[in-house]
Amino acid sequence: MISNFTEIGIPEDIAKAMDDMGWTEPTPIQIQSIPLGLEGIDMFAQAQTGTGKTGAYGTIVLGTVPSGRITPAAIVLVPTRELANQVSGELSKLSKYTDHVCVPIYGGASIEGQLKKLKAGCDIVVGTPGRVRDMINRKALNLSEIQAMVLDEADRMLDMGFIEDIEYILKAMPKQRHTLLFSATMQENVKQLAFDYMTNPREISVSQDEVILDLTKQYYISVGRRNKSWALCRILDIDQPKAIIFCQTKKMVDVLEERLTDLDYHVVAIHGDMPQTRREKVIRDFKAGQTDVLIATDVAARGLDIDDISYVINYDMPDDIDTYIHRIGRTGRAGREGTAVSFVTSEEEHLVKEFQMRIGIDIEKRSVPEAEPGQKDAIKRVVDYDQISDVFGMCKFEINLGSEDGFKRVSLADFIIRNARIREVSLGKVELGKTSSVVEVHKDFGNRMTMDLTKARHNGKKVMVRVIQD
Repeated sequence: MISNFTEIGIPEDIAKAMDDMGWTEPTPIQIQSIPLGLEGIDMFAQAQTGTGKTGAYGTIVLGTVPSGRITPAAIVLVPTRELANQVSGELSKLSKYTDHVCVPIYGGASIEGQLKKLKAGCDIVVGTPGRVRDMINRKALNLSEIQAMVLDEADRMLDMGFIEDIEYILKAMPKQRHTLLFSATMQENVKQLAFDYMTNPREISVSQDEVILDLTKQYYISVGRRNKSWALCRILDIDQPKAIIFCQTKKMVDVLEERLTDLDYHVVAIHGDMPQTRREKVIRDFKAGQTDVLIATDVAARGLDIDDISYVINYDMPDDIDTYIHRIGRTGRAGREGTAVSFVTSEEEHLVKEFQMRIGIDIEKRSVPEAEPGQKDAIKRVVDYDQISDVFGMCKFEINLGSEDGFKRVSLADFIIRNARIREVSLGKVELGKTSSVVEVHKDFGNRMTMDLTKARHNGKKVMVRVIQD
């Protein structure tokens, strides 16, 4: 196994650590970048989380800077605390036989502990821009001997407004250094950053097809907002996956965590407003298998690198392809099969078509899995009028009244308006039949059709109403 790595120039002591970590062969980004990086060539690489980029730049750094130092020889800048911990942990594993010491520094945690570790000396610092700049200003972090510099997820750092901090940090280290930039997208500001602070950089790109592993099955379920929790509980009950559930907002994360906890599901949640100590505990417990379901926002979940996640569930559909790729890249890792399922409302169906075109892979439409015989749903499915209405917001209902009951179209319409307490303009087409009729009613009055109209009687006959969901 080690020879698979040494063949592309990876030093044997690092290849041995990779073998201990269960890695079997280098990924495309590692094959393209490591030989160049070990030669000291600057590069900017387009690579998503899940492509093995940490192993790529980690190998380059460990293979080119010395160990046993007091003043660091390398620094890795990352956008979030979680990613700082993740990268530091990965580099520590890779340096098992090289004896490099790596220290993570980031905001939201005790600065005293980080100051103590920096004072004790280290070879590599992994940090968020704000905390790194703070440490420089405190004279606790000396970058005068930096030989290698890595910008990981550069696009995210720029999006988060870290450009001033990044430029401040870059100017605090020697101009003669090895610089590596990794980004999920190659926006103009990312390219400009590369050319401003790198020497004759080489551009490397890993295609999106390589990011989305063949081992990840992608499908979507057409489900309205009111029935997402029902669909989710079905999946959790039937498949019992180790899953990350992605929500668009912090509020939705909190709401879903409370809802599932009340239903006796063992779940944990993470988002940016939670205290750092709690976030770290949540990630530790999830990694250790103390819970199998993690609910998260995109920012909070960046940098999570856990090999045994079997399901990614997009509870809220992302509205851009980069976020979609990042999310589904959490599963189908380390040779294991994974499943990515997205809950898609009728208004979001166009996103599925767009993503399919962008990645060149079909995203299969499926139904919510059937419950096991005798199994009761934790949450009842309800009629979601938003989901079944047409473009004008109209829904169809079948009523057990028709011409044999003495009705004509106008008189039946009047009967419905009066007994269901709906506005005349909210009643659409009336298709009169002999024993039953089909009427269109605006979705805002759907509940009145099934709850109020069914309380009425006509010539002693009980009125029955059925929602048509075809």
